[in-house]
Amino acid sequence: QSTWGHFAALSLVILMAGPGALELEDLESFYRERLFDDCVPFWFPSVVDESHGGFLHQKAANGDCFDTDKSVWAQGRIAWMLLTLYNFHERKPEYLAWAESGLRFIDAHCRVPDDASAHRLFFHVTRDGRPIRKRRYAYSESFAAIAFAAHARATGSAESAASARAYFDLFLDINFTPGRMPPKYEATRPLIGIAPRMIALVTAQELALNLGDDDGLRAWRDRCVREISELFVKDDIRCVMEVVAPDGAVVDTTEGRQLNPGHAIEGGWFLLHEGALRGDRAIIDVGLKMIDFMFERGWDTEHGGLWYMRDVHGKPCGELFATTKLWWVHDEALIATLMAHRLTGDPKYLDMHTRVKDWAFAHFGDPLHGEWFGYLHYDGTKLNDVKGNMWKSFFHHPRALWVCMRLAANA
Repeated sequence: QSTWGHFAALSLVILMAGPGALELEDLESFYRERLFDDCVPFWFPSVVDESHGGFLHQKAANGDCFDTDKSVWAQGRIAWMLLTLYNFHERKPEYLAWAESGLRFIDAHCRVPDDASAHRLFFHVTRDGRPIRKRRYAYSESFAAIAFAAHARATGSAESAASARAYFDLFLDINFTPGRMPPKYEATRPLIGIAPRMIALVTAQELALNLGDDDGLRAWRDRCVREISELFVKDDIRCVMEVVAPDGAVVDTTEGRQLNPGHAIEGGWFLLHEGALRGDRAIIDVGLKMIDFMFERGWDTEHGGLWYMRDVHGKPCGELFATTKLWWVHDEALIATLMAHRLTGDPKYLDMHTRVKDWAFAHFGDPLHGEWFGYLHYDGTKLNDVKGNMWKSFFHHPRALWVCMRLAANA
């Protein structure tokens, strides 16, 4: 049974009301068509690098590859998405073969050779796997972890299961062991971020799903839920902070006041999912607050769509791209609002979902070539022709289509 089937089954215990079956049936059909008739064909099979393995994910509007360098994030993310479809939708041999191409590329070319862990990964490599850049943080490892865990489920591979655990352990070590990650700033003004806690939570959820739950994974999920709830969610000013002081205080600087509605809304559905899996209404309520607070702050009431960044006190935002509209923010809002509706039956969440869906597909969508453009100006006009780059690949958008399809199907 898929994680989304599991979610839906549990959600029926909590669900108070809901839209009619016909309405959800229409949503299921909508997302199924966008996933399998619009999104998947844009990427496959052209994204697969038949010469060197892995994925050539930097794509222009018509699907042409405009740069052959590879993001290691993308190798793991694309492999995970393919294996999720393989495990929970249809066991197509090509899904498995394409995913394994990405996993072999990671193993053969993306590991940092002199790292004692043997699982430290580069961030950016050439087409044939020569290193370009290693980031100080460790998110490539989290995406490799979920991909290898999904492969273990698909094939029964003990080696892939061990790799998934090793990548996750290294991600946790680098992000949470004091002094382990090279500092970004001097120690004058320490900050901690919500992002490592969000990714630790969702990665632990994926490993529990595909490898089996255990006390260690549960403890990390407990910690992440607690720290997000206590340190980053601010009831008094109705927001979710992107960074805070180590004690949770809001730091009154440009960086300290910065809000990222997309991250907060994405984190909100991670908590909804965790709460539903446990049958824990308190966790669900925190997730709902995160979505409510940041939809209020993030929705552009003049032009529509969700802002990339805002300032918590309405001051000028230091992020130069704060007023742009990004694809992934809207994909995460699609999941969060529909999941919130399925769990509560509150029609406001279906209204929010419809608002995001209508605006996003009208502005990001490309009826000529398929998929979504990644970047829009504040008014919803196209910023460029990019559909794939070092950050955008076959991940946020297909994941949103897949999860929304499953949420609607399991009404």
